[in-house]
Amino acid sequence: MSKLVTIFGGSGFVGRYIALRLAKEGWRVRVAVRNPEQAGFVRPYGVVGQVEPVFCNIRDDASVAAVTQGADAVVNCVGVLAETGKNTFEAVQAEGAERVARIAAGMGIDRMVHISAIGADADADSDYAKTKAQGEAGVLEHMPNAMILRPSIVFGAEDEFFNRFAGMSRFGPILPVVGADTKFQPVHVDDVAAAAVKGVNGDASGVFELGGPEVKTFCELMQDMLAVVRRRRLVLNVPFFVAKIMASLFGIGQFLTAGIVKAPITKDQVINLAVDNVVSDDARGFDALGIRPATMATILPDYLWRFRPSGQYDAIKESAKNLRT
Repeated sequence: MSKLVTIFGGSGFVGRYIALRLAKEGWRVRVAVRNPEQAGFVRPYGVVGQVEPVFCNIRDDASVAAVTQGADAVVNCVGVLAETGKNTFEAVQAEGAERVARIAAGMGIDRMVHISAIGADADADSDYAKTKAQGEAGVLEHMPNAMILRPSIVFGAEDEFFNRFAGMSRFGPILPVVGADTKFQPVHVDDVAAAAVKGVNGDASGVFELGGPEVKTFCELMQDMLAVVRRRRLVLNVPFFVAKIMASLFGIGQFLTAGIVKAPITKDQVINLAVDNVVSDDARGFDALGIRPATMATILPDYLWRFRPSGQYDAIKESAKNLRT
């Protein structure tokens, strides 16, 4: 019988790509999520019954144990960019990660891949970065041979980065950003998935920082995105002190509306945006895993074309032009 892997957050942006790759390699995949009925799209990743979404609350021991039972490996992709209700940074990124490792180790499972983030630091000013580091420590306490992946900002067809700003570019002549000079090293989601598969298969362990071939500032990334969507916009840097005031006001609005109106940016995100998000000089990365990461230029046009002024018609015309040449 083929081996079984439980992927916590397996229907999320990164998790679904890991699930797809593992299914193609013959693994049975248990996709542990809060809303299984909304994760049915993962089933066609394999043959009938090979990939199954199941309910799990990563904040609860019994729930995690139920979906871990019988697994040969576990992958934790659960994380939050902003706190909502009981899903706090502490509960999800620190306690949740430790819970998965503790329960898996107690069941005799010796393979775990944990998705963290570049910038994870127990001494960081950001609660996001601080709890990412706490989660790593909790994982390694119970699973010292785990693989921990720290990607820079992840891009791909379902991302919340380029898609978000490309959508914003359709309205008005100005595109505001916080931290225009902050550096990023965007990494394609499928390359992160390829790295995770190596950990699940037992081919690699330890900490790896994952970044793509290019290091660019936030402003430069927006200019690249605008070139792809064929729009001219002024990329306007919002000073950090202004962004913090705005984030506070947005937070009040979200509180007063009981979360109906979501804050577009939080104070913690503003703090994070002040720190470069690139691979450390002494870190192990894709080279150590034998993976050649994709460039943004080869991926972004495949999904950002829909934000062009003529949408799909631009893509059709471009395809026709390529065929003629």
